[in-house]
Amino acid sequence: MAREISLADVPGLIGLVLGVSEWILVDQQMIDRFADATLDHQFIHVDPARAAAESPFGGTIAHGFLTLSLMSAMNFACLPTIREQTMGLNYGFDKIRFMSPVKSGRRVRGHFTLSDARFRGAGMLMTTYDVSVEIENEKKPALTASWITIVQFDPKDRPPEV
Repeated sequence: MAREISLADVPGLIGLVLGVSEWILVDQQMIDRFADATLDHQFIHVDPARAAAESPFGGTIAHGFLTLSLMSAMNFACLPTIREQTMGLNYGFDKIRFMSPVKSGRRVRGHFTLSDARFRGAGMLMTTYDVSVEIENEKKPALTASWITIVQFDPKDRPPEV
């Protein structure tokens, strides 16, 4: 996939995998910092000894929302930029499923398939990505999601055919 595309290219890319990110290590330090930021210090996330003894995971696991939040970094690292874009916004999710826990010390990466793209208003393109966050060497993904974003652009740059 090209690193840069135009607005006019986007409709023709629906149904295609537009990016697969690099691996991101989810280590205990990252999990602990996320726990501090979100005030979620449940032992399955921050207490390796107790999580090993009392949970079915054999140690600590990342917060589901930590894995979800990493999609932003994955997105920026692997999706092509739209030449005419002036700003991008996170619009939300239609569906998120946490399929498998990410154990501390594991690596994850995102797969992004463009499932929909609709021009809205004079200077907006709403895109929907089907995203799967893979855990290295595991069959089941950490999560799947339908992620909606908005690409803003100068109305003068809107392709004439849409």
